[in-house]
Amino acid sequence: MTYLTLTLGLGLLVLGGDLLVRGAVAVALRFGISPLIIGLTLVGFGTSTPELVTSLEAAFLGASGIAVGNVVGSNTANILLILGLSALIMPIAVAPSVLRRDGSVVLAAALACLAVVVMGDAGRVSGTLLLLMLAGYLAMAFRSQRTDSATTADTADSAIIGGPTPHRLGAGLALAIGGLILTIAGADLLVGAAIELARAWQVSEVVIGVTIVAVGTSLPELVTSVTAAVRRQPDIAYGNIVGSNIFNVLGILGVTTLVQPVSVPAEILRLDIWFMLGATLLLLWFSATGKRLSRAEGGVFLLGYAGYLGLLLAA
Repeated sequence: MTYLTLTLGLGLLVLGGDLLVRGAVAVALRFGISPLIIGLTLVGFGTSTPELVTSLEAAFLGASGIAVGNVVGSNTANILLILGLSALIMPIAVAPSVLRRDGSVVLAAALACLAVVVMGDAGRVSGTLLLLMLAGYLAMAFRSQRTDSATTADTADSAIIGGPTPHRLGAGLALAIGGLILTIAGADLLVGAAIELARAWQVSEVVIGVTIVAVGTSLPELVTSVTAAVRRQPDIAYGNIVGSNIFNVLGILGVTTLVQPVSVPAEILRLDIWFMLGATLLLLWFSATGKRLSRAEGGVFLLGYAGYLGLLLAA
């Protein structure tokens, strides 16, 4: 029954997150919000909705290992697993301007996450600082792309979320509300099942959080990035992962600790945070050398993720 609940929770998260983004984009377009703002916020970070709701749910239930492990594990999986698969399918070109702007922010976010983990207690001050960093990043991204005439609502819509959004305001609101309800329900089922699995397998909540929960909530990023690579749009695959990793730390960890302060398990400091930081540094190194992620480098990412899982299982 636990496995069925876990599967159902994951399914509701993926479906709810997709409907929420589609509905929110439709509503934003109807109210005249610019395509650029939609791309940077609703669409760019929309695939991280499952991580946000799951971490909040876990924090409210006192499962800090899942709340923080979900963020750390998702960022590691995004780079090593999802970008690794995407690069194997199609080498990913990296624009120098994107690397300078987004690369520096994703590194700053990883270091901020390290600081939170080292401190051990993540409270409202930490959450506020992380959210201020996110606001600064969005402002910087908006200024740097204001003149980008290639950014359109249709491009953001079809390339990132995989299909058209409704044109009627009522339909958009219904999709957004329905998606939010499904996402919350899915997170509740997922976190409950994850806690039960941790007890049944006699492993820590952190291990469940950085593996099953993290990969499960990263399924929207996996679908988006691999689909983009198959459609020969590797720049979307790269931007989706970098944007998601920035939002996971600055947005999700920021909102979670602002709403419900958590104590970070020491277990995360021993292994998981260092793999996340190492994956981030490796991503930036590969991106800077040759201005692309090659298939060989994608293979290195996948081997790194296999090694990470092996260390978790051996611990």
